[in-house]
Amino acid sequence: MARNNSTQSHYWRNFFSRLALIAASVIIIVWFLPRNSGPQFRYDVGKPWMYSSLIANFDFPIYKTDEAIQNERDSILEAFEPYYNYNSETEDEQIASFRNAFKNGIPGLGPEYIEIIADRLHRLYEAGVMSTPEYSRIGKDTTATVRVVSGKTASSLQINCIYSTIAAYEQLFLDEKLAPQRQVLQRCNLNEYIRPNLIYDKERSETERNDLLSTIPRASGMVLAGQKIIDRGEIVDEQTFRELSSFEHEMRRRSASSSTISSTIAGQAIFVTILMSLFTIYLALFRKDYFEKPRSITMLYSLITIFPILVSLMMEHNIFSVYALPFAMTPIFARVFMDSRTAFISHVVMILLCAAAVKYQYEFIIIQLVAGLVAIYSLRELDNRSQLFKTAIIVTVCSSITYLALQLMQDNSIWQMDHDMYKYFIVNGVLLLFAYPLMLIVEKTFGFTSNVTLIELSNTSKDLLRQLSEVAPGTFQHSITVGNLAAEIANKIGAKAQLVRTGALYHDIGKMYNPAFFTENQAGVNPLEKMDRSEAAQIVISHIGEGLKLAEKYDLPSIIKDFITTHHGSGKTKYFYISYKNEHPKEEIDETLFTYPGPNPFTREQAILMMADTVEAASRSLPEYTEESISNLVNRLIDGQVSDGYFEDCPITFHDINVAKQVLIDRLKSIYHTRIQYPELKKGS
Repeated sequence: MARNNSTQSHYWRNFFSRLALIAASVIIIVWFLPRNSGPQFRYDVGKPWMYSSLIANFDFPIYKTDEAIQNERDSILEAFEPYYNYNSETEDEQIASFRNAFKNGIPGLGPEYIEIIADRLHRLYEAGVMSTPEYSRIGKDTTATVRVVSGKTASSLQINCIYSTIAAYEQLFLDEKLAPQRQVLQRCNLNEYIRPNLIYDKERSETERNDLLSTIPRASGMVLAGQKIIDRGEIVDEQTFRELSSFEHEMRRRSASSSTISSTIAGQAIFVTILMSLFTIYLALFRKDYFEKPRSITMLYSLITIFPILVSLMMEHNIFSVYALPFAMTPIFARVFMDSRTAFISHVVMILLCAAAVKYQYEFIIIQLVAGLVAIYSLRELDNRSQLFKTAIIVTVCSSITYLALQLMQDNSIWQMDHDMYKYFIVNGVLLLFAYPLMLIVEKTFGFTSNVTLIELSNTSKDLLRQLSEVAPGTFQHSITVGNLAAEIANKIGAKAQLVRTGALYHDIGKMYNPAFFTENQAGVNPLEKMDRSEAAQIVISHIGEGLKLAEKYDLPSIIKDFITTHHGSGKTKYFYISYKNEHPKEEIDETLFTYPGPNPFTREQAILMMADTVEAASRSLPEYTEESISNLVNRLIDGQVSDGYFEDCPITFHDINVAKQVLIDRLKSIYHTRIQYPELKKGS
């Protein structure tokens, strides 16, 4: 009863955790999706309309193009006169300041020059003096005019009749009476008495400017409800293009209300929930091994969620093109760490989620589906870096060809197509190369092990394997032979050959601690024979624990550690157990002293290794190597493992076991060079 309650509790805990994962993914994706509503079309001037007949279902204005509006703005602003206030006090203050500074006269000049300079300053201020930066901004057009406000009157003045502060200073020395005395007057710093008396009136100018611009009509016609805009196959001309653009603009404007936004969010939430639920159901029905592992399901949901967020941000802020994003990374990672079917389903779900954010959905979905399929096909097994480089090239080429095909179906001339897209496909291919370094991050984050990592680990020149070959050469040769046998079985039954081969190389590394206690490393003397049977059993069993310590020290992946713990399962060291039992027939035996810590194999690869390891080790003790003796040995050992329940926790079938038996028999016959028995000639024949 307690076990049933525990199982039920575990079930509901898993159920709610998966439900929370779906909810979190839906909320995150919907949060980032752009709030676009209404139909989204793709159309260009000079190209055919690809959709069904479009009828206006409401009245809307035909908006002018931005270029047309800008031309009208420029035309109006050419006649616009900014307002400047005439400040009469500036003249009085500056001339008074000048008279006070030179009340004793100008050194080297007669007293009459005081009045001459004061008069010339008066003339400059009367014409109008403007700050040099303001004058430079307006004075580029010599025909420009400004509106000068003096009291209650306003008059228009051409800019070339007004002085800047610098021009006013220079004008003093152009006077026929002052020019001869320029050198003396320059020492007087007369520029200090020239200040702007025309002050820009920002508020009045901006008001006037906005009033003028507001007179520009944004529309140049109307489309009435029920009026046909365009029919399928018709060529989009300039006028129709404006009508279609205006229709989309009006749809966006109408959808800006809070009720419409709410309905948009609700629709997006339903759409995303359906896709994420279907993906979860797929995992629950067909990939329970992934579904029940938190790291596996977290990686898949992360991959599916990241790209819709990136697409939404790019569409919302109009950053580059979404076609530059390496969407094929999702199926690549799913294929490398899981399987092809899961990779395809993940890619389809991710692309459909991204399509909710893009504008040209049909084209986007087709191109990205092709790219994902190509990536999956080209990475059946990732064994080296060059495969990923080839995949990036193939994905780029196939995406470009698919886009070309879609364009050919819509356009008449190949030269009128949009060729900018191809550079995005190239960027996509380059970014796809980053899948290789990112693969290491995914491995470390989610606890996966790729084929490339397995190949690197199976390099016999690696530190740990090199030490094994030096310290325990017999164990090393045994491990290589077991790896070859196990890999051949895996290839026959469709298991992971590289994984089981690498696991086989490391499964007995614990024997390096006491190599002389294991028969494959002995030279005729077995020290275990002189020891107590239980003590000898403990030494043999200890190679499991020692192997795990070395695996931890050298940071081996957990998937390799599992081969160390499961290759003997929860079985017994039968030789020592039976010997001890025979020597102590009446004694109650503590079976834990003779039992390996386990667990039993829980994957097909671990079961294959157990069979290959047991058979290879036992085959060394055969007195003769004939087809019959090898067949009897293989069948007896593996049938014994099946009857002892070693394979109850792993998904291996009887067919797989029979295939494994036949492979082991054939390979051992080849290794030990068995020959057929020739018939003897009967006497009297």
